[in-house]
Amino acid sequence: MHSRPVVGLGLVLVLLSALTFATSPIFARSLIDAGWSPEAAVIARVSVGALVLAVPSAIALRGRWSVLRRNLAAIGLFGVLGVATAQVCFFYAIRYLPIGVALLVEHLAVVPVVLWMWLAYGQRPRRLTVAGAVVAVLGLVFVLDLTGATRMDPVGVLWALAAAVGLAGYFVLSERIDGELPAVALATGGMAVAAVVLGLLGAIGLVPLNVNFGEVSFLGQPTSWLVPVAGLSLVTAVVSYLTGIAGTRILGARLASFVGLIEVVFAVLIAWLVLAELPTLVQLFGGVLIVGGVVLVRLDELRGVPTVGGVDLPSPEKATTRSGP
Repeated sequence: MHSRPVVGLGLVLVLLSALTFATSPIFARSLIDAGWSPEAAVIARVSVGALVLAVPSAIALRGRWSVLRRNLAAIGLFGVLGVATAQVCFFYAIRYLPIGVALLVEHLAVVPVVLWMWLAYGQRPRRLTVAGAVVAVLGLVFVLDLTGATRMDPVGVLWALAAAVGLAGYFVLSERIDGELPAVALATGGMAVAAVVLGLLGAIGLVPLNVNFGEVSFLGQPTSWLVPVAGLSLVTAVVSYLTGIAGTRILGARLASFVGLIEVVFAVLIAWLVLAELPTLVQLFGGVLIVGGVVLVRLDELRGVPTVGGVDLPSPEKATTRSGP
């Protein structure tokens, strides 16, 4: 059992991970507004992140390279679905939607996760999980505020829903990939695969790779494009993953996943303070319902996790606290 100071350190690390992840839309928005395509912004983020995390990954895999080899296919799928698809679709979504709204819609990932685990693995959801999914979908109705004065762009909503599917893949694959594979190696491999795949698709003209190496507007000030790229890759990828992984190893996957939900709150507050984007009261109520639905599902998962002496049997290395773009 960890001492209170150590648990406190774990909480600080997980909160720092959630906070830094929550800043990614701010950095991405400045690049996209300057003419960068979402695909190019994602490549910049994940390629630099993979390079920086390569050394920690190599250290974690020392003497266990066979684990990496037998998980190459799973890492590839994780990179395409959980990293590239989730991030590209989310960055497209924030072109059309306020950041807070796009993030709340993306967190509906809990619904496709429940459906996939039921259809693919026969894990029929229990009542609490069904209730959580229904509450989350009801929250979406309020977030979209269909009867209000503010109408959501349907294109943005579709991109955000596609991001939710990608995030669902992230969660499912994180859980199903070999528990012996260090989390930092999974994160690094996934980012490297995403960079390569998006680069190849761009090279053959299937996705746009537009960049602007001139000045961009960041926090209302003109600055070099290197500033948001550095923030997007080093702060919202490297720092977020390393602190999230370290915090999860201290707290365990279950507690860390709950604490990580505060990323949604951080993202809404940051968008409000930096971009003056604040969801309406109706949308905020819907956001509370979505987060509440996610909590209900995770509480149901908690009931089904076997423990010994209060400790999760599955290795906490299988999970990270990643819950957003």
